[in-house]
Amino acid sequence: MAQRARAQQPTVATVQTSALTIGYEDRGPRDGFPIILLHGFPDDVRVWDDVAPPLVKAGYRVLAPYLRGHGLTRFREGQSHMAEQAAIGQDVVDFADALGIRQFAVSGYDWGGRATNVVAAMYPDRVRAGVFIGGYTIQDVFAPPQPAAPEAEHASWYQWYLNMERGRIALTNNRRAFCKLLWKQWSPTWNFTDETFNRTAEIGRAHV
Repeated sequence: MAQRARAQQPTVATVQTSALTIGYEDRGPRDGFPIILLHGFPDDVRVWDDVAPPLVKAGYRVLAPYLRGHGLTRFREGQSHMAEQAAIGQDVVDFADALGIRQFAVSGYDWGGRATNVVAAMYPDRVRAGVFIGGYTIQDVFAPPQPAAPEAEHASWYQWYLNMERGRIALTNNRRAFCKLLWKQWSPTWNFTDETFNRTAEIGRAHV
């Protein structure tokens, strides 16, 4: 029983890629088939805390990296601080390569969902299985974007805001309040506690 409990406790580590120092949590047997779980914005690896244990119990190795711009992950010196869809998809393969992993399963939502779609499209020989959560898929960057329904446009206010200098300053100065508002707006029936929010907010604040 004690050995099983230890197996479900995450090991926190980092790996180096050409662009990033990627922080991640590693659970389960090292010889288990790897499953990479990718969080979204403004979240981190804590969102997988209830997902990982059943997978570990089933014998899988569960890897939860912090996406670029989040938590423990850092841009290496001289690298562009961009999050283009090709880059976040490539990050997944670079992460797997750094760990010596050839094939893996992958799941994600929001930014992580886009990364899962991109990596599956770019490297179908590497992705054995994928669970793509939500509709944040690969964007056609060559076609002019069309307006969505007014309700959807309204829900995306933060994307427009963060493309402004005012939004950048707001995220810097009011990071916790900004992200907490998004949590409330996106999950209006989720009565999360301050403790739950702080588990993600504190790691983000400590490593900005």
